[in-house]
Amino acid sequence: MSLFIEFETKGNVLCIRLEGELDHHTANDLKEQASEIIDRENIRHLVLNLASLDFMDSSGIGVVLGRYNQIKGNGGEMVICSVSPTICKLFEMSGMFKIMRLATSEENALHGLGVA
Repeated sequence: MSLFIEFETKGNVLCIRLEGELDHHTANDLKEQASEIIDRENIRHLVLNLASLDFMDSSGIGVVLGRYNQIKGNGGEMVICSVSPTICKLFEMSGMFKIMRLATSEENALHGLGVA
């Protein structure tokens, strides 16, 4: 399976919606595209919507952590939303929720960042 990536900018917030599988085959595309948009558009915050993500491996975790570091370097916050139970367990086991906030929906994530 492949990964479909949708990007939407709302002010200084980049929303990334993922559908499919984020693994060693697809991680580099997400990394390159997201990094380029964050730099080009002076993005401060990132919302990662995983509602349609079916699978993620350690390569995916690495890409997420890399974008987290990039956003933190801009003085911003990264919020993960709409996570399935399987992906949620992976994030909990890896300690991701100790550094990133979890929101129930993209709307709640944006509201928490001050974007309505």
